[in-house]
Amino acid sequence: MQQATIDTNIGRIRKSGALVAFWVASLPCASFAAADPALLPRNLSPWGMFVNADIVVQAVMIGLAFASLVTWTVWLSKTIELHRKTAIAKRRINLLESDTTLADVEHNSRDGSDAVAQIIQSAAREASLSGGGVDDGFKERIALRLERVEAAMSRQIARGTGVLATIGATAPFVGLFGTVWGIMNAFIGISEAHTTNLAVVAPGIAEALLATALGLIAAIPAVVIYNHLARSIAVYRALLGDASVQVMLLISREGDRPGLRVARAAE
Repeated sequence: MQQATIDTNIGRIRKSGALVAFWVASLPCASFAAADPALLPRNLSPWGMFVNADIVVQAVMIGLAFASLVTWTVWLSKTIELHRKTAIAKRRINLLESDTTLADVEHNSRDGSDAVAQIIQSAAREASLSGGGVDDGFKERIALRLERVEAAMSRQIARGTGVLATIGATAPFVGLFGTVWGIMNAFIGISEAHTTNLAVVAPGIAEALLATALGLIAAIPAVVIYNHLARSIAVYRALLGDASVQVMLLISREGDRPGLRVARAAE
């Protein structure tokens, strides 16, 4: 008798459990939860989010990655160039500071294409064209020539740094555009799925935020490298100014010495 009562109760519990399971399965949230594994990407790593992102967001990410590559390429090339040209400029300035003449330094720098060599050669050409006489007009012409050479060499050494300023200023906004586009698509997905389940919309938001992260990764080094190169270029320009002053002092000393003619520099 007791065994029959127990079997009857177990049967009722099973029926109740089946009804509860049917009711839970019929809920919208439950159906979406069951479908979540199919809606979510399998890989939520940065590469997986890139692969599953919208085509516009992918284009933004590729552009930012390319901008970051350009930043480090400019840093490497300009660092090597500045180091080499600064060393050459210091060596020629030491030669100008020694007891020498314009003809001697022009002969030593005749085959050089660096900035200080161009300054020396420009001064020697003006000395040749002026006939060797040292007066106020000659010194003014020399100063004008040296200013032109300094400006040209300064523009040459600063070439390529403008792109760093552009990347540093625009990369965060480009990344923000990708984020806005991705979040917009995530909200569209919410509307189409008729659910606010975070597990459904989180991957789209994560993909969108990845674009902002890449924008910052591209912009922050660009700004830091641009400021570093700007300081190094300012030091190099100061060396060129020092070289011009040394050339003017050398010409002034030669003009004050009796029997010496600056025109010897053109020989």
